[in-house]
Amino acid sequence: MTDQFATPGEFSRQAGIARTLGSPFVAAVLEAGERHLSRAPRTEALIRSWPGDPSAAALAMRFNAAIHALARRGRPRRLESLYRRQHDDFDGAIAAAMASEDAFIARWMEQPPQTNEVNRAAAILSALMVAEQRFGLPFELLELGSSAGLNLNLAHYGYDLGGIAAGATGSPVQIAPTWHGEQPPHGVVEVIGARGVDLHPLDAADEATRDRLLSFVFADQPVRAERLRHALDLAQTHPPQITRADAVSWLADRLAEPQAAGRCRAVFHSMVLQYLGTDDRKAAIDLIAAAGARATAERPLAWVSFEWTQARTEVQLWLTCWPSGEARQLATCHPYGAWIDWRG
Repeated sequence: MTDQFATPGEFSRQAGIARTLGSPFVAAVLEAGERHLSRAPRTEALIRSWPGDPSAAALAMRFNAAIHALARRGRPRRLESLYRRQHDDFDGAIAAAMASEDAFIARWMEQPPQTNEVNRAAAILSALMVAEQRFGLPFELLELGSSAGLNLNLAHYGYDLGGIAAGATGSPVQIAPTWHGEQPPHGVVEVIGARGVDLHPLDAADEATRDRLLSFVFADQPVRAERLRHALDLAQTHPPQITRADAVSWLADRLAEPQAAGRCRAVFHSMVLQYLGTDDRKAAIDLIAAAGARATAERPLAWVSFEWTQARTEVQLWLTCWPSGEARQLATCHPYGAWIDWRG
């Protein structure tokens, strides 16, 4: 048994973060969940015996999504009415849900989070604009941890990046993060291929998948949920190409493939490295560096990383370009892409 979930617990810690992100409703759900954890013995046992870092595993976000999923299903009714803002008895509603739906919550939490946050595409595209300014070439994209592949469709979305219009201006998916700092370089990012990998890829056309993804959206962020719905609809018109595999072996195979001259190969990932084991994380980074060492001016490589720092104090956007190997932190970002503090 681990003591990593000791008081003040992981739910309380994440509740504080949720409040700073503008989600007081989610914070209240997490705090009530921690107070009434004993009402759900199976869920409590899962949390107490979790083998790794509960923060890196996003246990609090898994719990929040499980409760949200129950509310979306209308069970129990007291929980549904809480989410409809018909009362504010968080303790009563959450405690009742944990007692009656313990098995559902535990099963839900056993699976990794599937957020596939499309708002992060603004940061990824901004980094690609920097790479485009450098190389002036179209991109073939390789994404690690694609989930439903919504960010593989980044070229089909419209953006307002600090006043710069980019992407597909008429797209039903419009992304306009709050922007701080200078504007990114204004250039057209041409994507001629986009492939991804995930251990458990999701089908955007599947109703259960849509429900799972929407359950991970904070219940007090309706605009974000609506954007996700549009992205899921668009994915049925432009189906993402995702392979079911482990990231390291898939990446090794993709980087070993011949790269046509006049194309920039770009590897990107957002909030994925924390879910890889230490060995796999190192192997993936080593594969990218080795491919970078083989890059040339005619066949360059770009690596875009949108990840927490090791201490989980902030989310940083990094771009590394080869053949030079220059690495630059381009921005600090909101975890879900709501704002971008651009350093350029």
